[in-house]
Amino acid sequence: MDVGLKRELEDKVRSGERLTREDGIALYESDDLAWLGGLAHEVRTRKNGDVVHFNVNRHLNMTNVCTASCAYCSFQRKPGEKDAYTMRIEEAVKLAKAMESENLTELHIVNGLHPNLPWRYYPRSLRELKAALPHVSLKAFTATEIHHFETISGLSASEILDELIDAGLESLTGGGAEIFDWEVRRHIVDHRTHWEDWSRIHRLAHEKGLKTPCTMLYGHIEEPRHRVDHVLRLRELQDETGGFQVFIPLRYQHDFVDMKDGKVRNRLQARTQMATGAEALKTFAVSRLLFDNVPHVKVFWVMHGVQTAQLALQHGADDMDGSVVEYKITHDADNYGTPNKLTREDLLDLIRDAGFRPVERNTRYEIIREYEGPDPLRRETPQAMRV
Repeated sequence: MDVGLKRELEDKVRSGERLTREDGIALYESDDLAWLGGLAHEVRTRKNGDVVHFNVNRHLNMTNVCTASCAYCSFQRKPGEKDAYTMRIEEAVKLAKAMESENLTELHIVNGLHPNLPWRYYPRSLRELKAALPHVSLKAFTATEIHHFETISGLSASEILDELIDAGLESLTGGGAEIFDWEVRRHIVDHRTHWEDWSRIHRLAHEKGLKTPCTMLYGHIEEPRHRVDHVLRLRELQDETGGFQVFIPLRYQHDFVDMKDGKVRNRLQARTQMATGAEALKTFAVSRLLFDNVPHVKVFWVMHGVQTAQLALQHGADDMDGSVVEYKITHDADNYGTPNKLTREDLLDLIRDAGFRPVERNTRYEIIREYEGPDPLRRETPQAMRV
């Protein structure tokens, strides 16, 4: 990138002028990661100071049985297949209750698109989970699942959301987005929920007062222009509703461990390579610079590795997600070393080690507790990059 264009983009960012599609593509074409990261860090610091948010959450996947066979997915199973499972609601409640002891604040629930479970299973599961864990926020279901519920129930998404909210739903999850551009999507997705329905369902959720995350699955067969298009669609919807709290770039994973049953379910990996750490950091930086109307950018450490997650905090991210425990959707694919669990103390250490001040939040990004940051008097203590 020539010096003139760099200066023009810097001026736009520092004056608060919105970046264009062409600007986003130009940023991806830059090979100066230090410059990109520095510019994104300026924006994250302007929005969030020296804070890194986290929460204490657990993931619950009540079934991995799914009608879809998305090309990138290692989680789904067909009925009767080895390792296919579906929990009874009582079983799910017992499992969730066992997680309560660590001051849990959020339960994150995502499932396969089960062909036979009745619609009533889902609101009933929320009611019983909420009764068992009244102080825990329920962040549940992708827009793809809500669309599936429309099919199996005969109800509209509006009616479905009303019933789920009445049962205790506090937020949808951001999944099912992948890459919205049909040029890519038709090769990777095997369900009916595309941009039109995904955006319709999140728009409805926002109208009903829910705040939701949004995501992008990157690093497979898409090109940088598709990532830019994806963010700009979400940015336009955010202009309309203001309902997105956080944007989460999700790194596509190869399938390393499913061969235990003789099957590699990821049909993309023969022609793809996973994104490098540098590509991940570039994606965080460009996303932060383009997505000017969303307050937070989250690095999901399970999909990026702990060290890359720490570096992402210097490249636009201000949220390190949570303590998680057994994130099956990724851990059914990767085997490159991310732990199943980080405790609250682990997260505090990682955030301070990256030079930031930890702040524990709830699902709605309300502050639960602020912690001390790194000791500025110790020369060996890392500090956030100064702006």
